[in-house]
Amino acid sequence: MSVEVALSLPVLLLVMFACVEFGRLNMLRITAENACYEGARRAAVPGSTSDEAESVAQSILNVASARNATITVTPAAINDSTREVTVLVEIPLAANAWVTPKFTGTKTLARSCTLSRERFMP
Repeated sequence: MSVEVALSLPVLLLVMFACVEFGRLNMLRITAENACYEGARRAAVPGSTSDEAESVAQSILNVASARNATITVTPAAINDSTREVTVLVEIPLAANAWVTPKFTGTKTLARSCTLSRERFMP
């Protein structure tokens, strides 16, 4: 009996920790997509700024405890003539993986969303 446990327990633990890690990375992927969309949605509204879009995206990333994320809003200065806004969120996996930071290395999870701005037509 102890031989079977000694042989099967490491495999069982490996599978269990892999499920937890892939679940965490999938949660980060979904959170990054949501942060991009909500940031772009905020920037698409008339009178908004790129700082507001970045703040909204960061607040969503904070819920998932995403560390060292980079948020880029393009264009940096949003004005009335801006037609589209793009929000890019990059999350380094090495800083956010729980079990396997050694295996994710320098990989980065990147998601972006581009929305047309809402504008008042005179």
